[in-house]
Amino acid sequence: MTHAEMVAAARLNREQMLADPQRPVYHFATPEGICAPFDPNGAIYWKGLYHLYYIFKDERGFCWGHVSSNDLVHWRFHPTALFPSEGDPDKGIFSGNCFINKEGNPTILYHGVGAGNCIAISEDAQLDVWKKLPFNPIVPIPPKDSPEAKLYGSWDPCGWVENGTYYAIFGGAKAALFRARNLTRWEYLKPFMSDVVFSGVHPDDDVSCPGFFKIGDMHMLLCISHKRGCRYYLGRWENEQFHPECHAWMNWPGGSFFAPESLLDGQGRRIMWAWVVDYGVIPELPPSGWSGMMSLPRHLWLDDDHVLHMAPVKELQALRYNHRHVDSTPLMDGKELLLNGISGDCLELDLTIQPGQAKRIRLTVRQSPNGEEETPIVVDRESGAMRIELGKSSLGGYLKHYDALMFVDFVDHVTKNKVEVDRQEAPFVLKEGEPLRLRVFLDRSIIEIFANERQAMAQRIDPSRNDSLGISLCVEGGDAELLQLDAWDMVPSNPW
Repeated sequence: MTHAEMVAAARLNREQMLADPQRPVYHFATPEGICAPFDPNGAIYWKGLYHLYYIFKDERGFCWGHVSSNDLVHWRFHPTALFPSEGDPDKGIFSGNCFINKEGNPTILYHGVGAGNCIAISEDAQLDVWKKLPFNPIVPIPPKDSPEAKLYGSWDPCGWVENGTYYAIFGGAKAALFRARNLTRWEYLKPFMSDVVFSGVHPDDDVSCPGFFKIGDMHMLLCISHKRGCRYYLGRWENEQFHPECHAWMNWPGGSFFAPESLLDGQGRRIMWAWVVDYGVIPELPPSGWSGMMSLPRHLWLDDDHVLHMAPVKELQALRYNHRHVDSTPLMDGKELLLNGISGDCLELDLTIQPGQAKRIRLTVRQSPNGEEETPIVVDRESGAMRIELGKSSLGGYLKHYDALMFVDFVDHVTKNKVEVDRQEAPFVLKEGEPLRLRVFLDRSIIEIFANERQAMAQRIDPSRNDSLGISLCVEGGDAELLQLDAWDMVPSNPW
């Protein structure tokens, strides 16, 4: 291809992306093409910049793209960070993490496709140049039916340094703990977690895309089950083993919050992202020609009772413009309140409701004039749940769910048991007398919701009508009061 042809192709791609009504404008999305998986990886705060890596595939195989930012909102693209080269043992780059080694250099521990877990190190201030260790893989994939295969799989790793010793989780059906004095010689130590059974954890829930870190005075294992999406454990790290004390989900049936990644920044904040999978890419390729979207960056912290809290990072407020405000307004049982003057597909909503006697509070977004298309967000106080109702979200037929939700085989994207989706529902209980505060982010084909900084949901909704822009409120089972509502349009931050 000539230089002129490359320029023309780049311009055409940009124009097509900008013209796509489903493409988000402030959620970080793939700059081009189909990225599946689009796992965020290797996140690190380094020399004043946030660095984030993500999986994509080209003619070389699976690679790690690289972006950086000083504000978590606007991202600069770097050269491809990791990729399979001729003669490398790894034939593709899958999930892993980034940590600072004992010499003070950023170090990526990743899964090398077909080889095992591998390491790359950078001494470059911008983290543009990564050198794979010549003795990769540090731990090969154990042969099937070998004694080692009964103990561990050389799969999605997460490494760190503690008291002069390297440790690493190797993911799989049962997470394993490895230890090393230097980066060249790693030994299997024991199962990473003590044997504890939690309600809601299934025998086929593997531990993949793991991240392990201190949060408050506890430790968190943030990971996925390939069958059911993002989840976490909280517990104690003692005697070189993790002792979990609770388990909870960040994704629920109907959702697609997957492959979490996090970092600790210069303000001491734990910030995470996840890949929000669009159903159309499993197994059909989307007609838009692109696939790959991250959640908004979330700040995670624990309160004094060890309850996990989560909120969108404050930096997103820089995107707000065209502010509208609604003062205290009564909400009458069964009567819809249309929020005239507040509408759109790229908004932030911040509202507080005193629930009174209302049993259900319903905020409906992306509503067409006659309700043919709409997405209600319902806080159900009777059932102790928050849900996104999807039955009328998209007339374009985009919303499809697969019972074996994620990829059984990353290369072939094998799925089964296709079923229609009608909701995503998460546990959420208001305390006695507590007002409901919702922060809702609309960005064309995606919606994210934060409730009282204790629960969050992300959902691809893909409305197909260009007039599905309305917003309304309704309560059922009793009266309530809207204490305040603020709304802002959001400035696009993606280059296209």
